[in-house]
Amino acid sequence: MFINMCGFAQDRPNSGGEIHPVKKGDSVAVNVNSILKPKEAASTVELTEKGQDSIKNDSVKPKPEFLTDIVNYKAKDYTSFNRKEQKLYLYNEAEIIYGDMEITAGTIVIDYSKNEVYAGRIKDSLGEYSQHPVFKQGTQVVEPDSIRFNIDTEKALIFNSRTEQAGGFFDSEISKKENDSVYFVQNAKYTTSENREDPEYYFLLRKAKVVPDEKVATGLTNMFIYGVPTPIGLPFAYFPLTKKQTSGVIFPSFGEQNDRGYFLQNGGYYFAINDYFDLAVLGDYYTNGSYGIRLESKYNVRYKFNGNVSFRYENLITSERGFDDYAKNTIYNIRWSHSQDTKSSPNSRFSASVNLGSSSYYQNSINQTNVSSFLNNTLSSSVSYSKTFQGEPQVNFSATATHSQNTNTETINMTLPTIQTSVSRIYPFGNKTGSNKGIIENLNFQYNLIAENSITTTDSLFFKKEMWDDALMGVQHSIPLSTNFKLFKYFSLSASSNFEENWTFNTINKYYDTDLEEEVTVDKSGFDAYRTYNFSTSLGTTVYGMFNFEKEGKDRKIKAIRHVMRPSVSYNINPAFDNYWDSYEVVSADGLVEEEVDFSRFEESLYGAPNQNFSSSVGLSLSNNLEAKVRAKDSTATEDKKITLLNNLNFSTAYNFAGDSLQWSPLRVSGGTQILDDKMSINFGAVLDPYALDNNNTKIDAYNINNGGSLFRLTSANLTMNYTLSSKTFSGEDESRENSRNETLRSGGRADDLFGVAEDFADQRLNNNQQENQDEQKESGSLYNYKVPWSLNLAYAVNYSNSARQNEISSHSLMFSGDVEFAPRWTVGASSGYDLKNQGFTYTQLRFERDLLSWRMNFSWVPFSSRSSWNFFIGIKSSILQDIKYEKRKQSDDQL
Repeated sequence: MFINMCGFAQDRPNSGGEIHPVKKGDSVAVNVNSILKPKEAASTVELTEKGQDSIKNDSVKPKPEFLTDIVNYKAKDYTSFNRKEQKLYLYNEAEIIYGDMEITAGTIVIDYSKNEVYAGRIKDSLGEYSQHPVFKQGTQVVEPDSIRFNIDTEKALIFNSRTEQAGGFFDSEISKKENDSVYFVQNAKYTTSENREDPEYYFLLRKAKVVPDEKVATGLTNMFIYGVPTPIGLPFAYFPLTKKQTSGVIFPSFGEQNDRGYFLQNGGYYFAINDYFDLAVLGDYYTNGSYGIRLESKYNVRYKFNGNVSFRYENLITSERGFDDYAKNTIYNIRWSHSQDTKSSPNSRFSASVNLGSSSYYQNSINQTNVSSFLNNTLSSSVSYSKTFQGEPQVNFSATATHSQNTNTETINMTLPTIQTSVSRIYPFGNKTGSNKGIIENLNFQYNLIAENSITTTDSLFFKKEMWDDALMGVQHSIPLSTNFKLFKYFSLSASSNFEENWTFNTINKYYDTDLEEEVTVDKSGFDAYRTYNFSTSLGTTVYGMFNFEKEGKDRKIKAIRHVMRPSVSYNINPAFDNYWDSYEVVSADGLVEEEVDFSRFEESLYGAPNQNFSSSVGLSLSNNLEAKVRAKDSTATEDKKITLLNNLNFSTAYNFAGDSLQWSPLRVSGGTQILDDKMSINFGAVLDPYALDNNNTKIDAYNINNGGSLFRLTSANLTMNYTLSSKTFSGEDESRENSRNETLRSGGRADDLFGVAEDFADQRLNNNQQENQDEQKESGSLYNYKVPWSLNLAYAVNYSNSARQNEISSHSLMFSGDVEFAPRWTVGASSGYDLKNQGFTYTQLRFERDLLSWRMNFSWVPFSSRSSWNFFIGIKSSILQDIKYEKRKQSDDQL
């Protein structure tokens, strides 16, 4: 027994062991001297050293070694080598490392006679298997029940293996590893479910070829849902496994529209061009001949710039050729967004935000992603480049092209381009070392230049040569001169004067045609200019008032209220430049002069005509701010809490000394505040006119109070309230649905979902913001209702008009949008509103979503209005299998 124990101990190294490769000698020994010399030169030529080396090459190749690298191994219980069987046994937490191969298992056996490695599980005292093998080679990880690996061929047989490939999971009964890049599997389950023990679904691959990180090619396969086979299957299938950006087909969704028939929508091809640029080509087709084409591209160069470009074109046919209601319409939309990293070029910047196209695009588009944008009535674009030239003084340059389009009137205003140049402020008498003080040291001026080419056209003439016919060009030079200083310690006085010179290339001339008996305007082309100047000054101060409510021995809730007032008085002088004005006489048929009409040749130029009348006015304004200090709700807080009662409350009016009547301007009141912990914002405004109206509701030069009325007439008023709140507000988490909202903003819509949500359920780019797993809240037995996720957006607006005694509410509406997860993985949302004046609901969208773990199900419904429609979708979340889906749409009927 002693001998056996000692012998066993010799086979158990304390710290594992190493097996070094054995160097074998050459099987054939070659003696150079035994090689015969050539007969002709044997006596005169001797073998050189080079010659000896060249004939020393062995003609018989040596047998390759079994181990070409060091083998490191260890085990917790024991390691034993059986010389008779030529096997090395490792037991309990066994590990072997050979090159890039690593195996950990309960037991490992190395068979030197067959050059194989076997790894398997071990059984504990209860008969349960534990310590499953884990086979790692490079980036590949396999977790089987057991494995046989041949070191010579690097082939392996793997039993009941479990591995992950690019977000998908394989559970295979038998796998054969052919080499590092090919596996053959039999009766394998493929799924993207996180629940490996009981997946929601899987595909049974009876025989398949797996190329890691590339693809899976399989024969007969069908889907199982919770272990139940379904008829969803194919005789052969292909699953992509790549982790890189790859090109591929985008499967369309289908549906039906009454007047256009059946359709396929959002199908196409995705081109992964390179790491910086991609392209998606999508299309729609209707059986009546309507079609749509969309090009979507994104680009991103890290630390330099990023952006996206899209072009959309739709050819829409209504009814069928030969019918009275047959119509054909083409619409398009171009969007471009570009932003530059500020660090890439600190002194220059290029940016773009473009959204232009047909005025009726969002109203008539057949694509689901435009649901939340069809209420847009304005499209706008801006492309700009700016550069700063450092120096003293600093020079700033910018070139901008802008576009503004009203989709209701189909009017388009563009500037192509606007060039601005400015020189930073120059203080000729300023202090070179410290701050400037006094009227002289603060005296400064600068130079500004604006050159514009303005175009006003319509939707029908856009991108046609006629749009340039009425283009206006002009250049404006301005030199503002200003200073400011303290007066009587508490007052701040500022004074400024501005000189402008305006260049124009479009002037007019007017005269009265006695034959036609009408005014005739003649356009003139050529350079012309006029110069103007003005003067203004303002005096202001800040007054602080503190109302203290604290009393000794009492802990009041409101500690104090602070009132900040900022009164200001301004005076403006605008001289009359009547030298730029002319006149013509209106002559009657009898030759008598009926009236004399004044006009300026510059009145239709880009910057308009200069002042004809002298203006001398004083302006009065008062702004208020109210804050309160209240007792903190937290008893442990060391300081009181500050809250805002009124962000601002402003009053402003003016009096024109040079006016012959109606010298007072209406008193304008505006204000705003935030309540409910700054979750609700309230803004209001009113216009109060001191003058009265006559019987024809025309303003007259008489005070309203002297005409039997009050001091002011309320001519208009408005009130808006916005309220945004969610359960995530209290937990500090960010709002979701970010991509969908960005899509809406790019189209000119709202970000608060009050006009609905941009939804294309099959497009992962709009729906990759699924909620994270909330296991701590959704586990069985947990109190789910303790914390229900929800969100709410409210917008209320009312406008009052009474400028001509109409005394009416011109608009009155309430809009709301919200989502609530009323049960685990069930979310319901709605966007709607109610017109309180016309007594009717506004555009309404209802949303239902079910999180099915590996799947998602969505239903969107517009229940009424001319855009009544619905969209149902169910599909796999994973981007690998996102084409496995079912989608059914019912779009709105244009005939309604």
